Amino acid sequence: MTNVIQISRAERDKACVVALHCSLGSGRQWKALADELGRSHSFFTPDISGYGANGCALDLPLTLAEEVRALSGTLNDAKGPIHLVGHSYGGAIAFKVATCSPFAHRVRSLTLIEPVLPTLLCESDADRRLHARFAQVARDVSEDLWNGSVLEAIDMFIAFWNGSGPQDPLPASARLRMVERGHKLAFDFTAAFAEENVAVAAASLRVPTLLFSGGLSPYLTQRIVQRLGAIIDGAEVRHLSAAGHMLPLTHVSSVNPAIVRHIARADELAGVPLALEGAPAEAASLAEG
Repeated sequence: MTNVIQISRAERDKACVVALHCSLGSGRQWKALADELGRSHSFFTPDISGYGANGCALDLPLTLAEEVRALSGTLNDAKGPIHLVGHSYGGAIAFKVATCSPFAHRVRSLTLIEPVLPTLLCESDADRRLHARFAQVARDVSEDLWNGSVLEAIDMFIAFWNGSGPQDPLPASARLRMVERGHKLAFDFTAAFAEENVAVAAASLRVPTLLFSGGLSPYLTQRIVQRLGAIIDGAEVRHLSAAGHMLPLTHVSSVNPAIVRHIARADELAGVPLALEGAPAEAASLAEG
């Protein structure tokens, strides 16, 4: 199911926003961002296959390309240019949409918040150790899930993503929701580790890109953001030293305004050729100035 916030007037040429949530989450995680951007853009917050209203999906994706196909209905409904926002596993899917999908040509801007793209870290010995540790976490969590030890799997998964942040206990209602959707984690790990040639894909990006990381997050995702920032031409990197992996929820006051500004700048850049169309003299004058 897709949650849609419609703008007040029909602006067919206006870009929309598609925001993709993290594993064990749902599109509801973007409510605060939707409240800020929903007045100016159509805002789509789909539930990724296996989560939220799509929790009963039977044919679960095993690759990021399959995740994109599962979201194709929402991406087709999102008319016009797309501003993509993705967090964690949703960030990995957003990266796939922007770099290698039938929708890539429609992407106007990209915001990635600690995307889970572990195979990017296979080029140096130090980074390979991070990759290996995450691969072991994936194996341990998946083994517990296959053995029916869902609570143990959830606890291990959350403990990893807490990084060096506070180990606050989850509310019982949140744990129950996670247990109900926990089996999808094994599929998410499989898809993330199946993605190849991430560096090459990142180097091909030609849209305004904003990257976030948190200083209390696992160093795995901090390093992924560092590497993407070095590869993607013109990428803006924001590191919040006091934030953890769930920074789009815990640090809304820092994250959301930056995303809003990023999207506004991308819209302005996209509008420049339209404003100058049919006025070559003025365009030449601006270029010379």
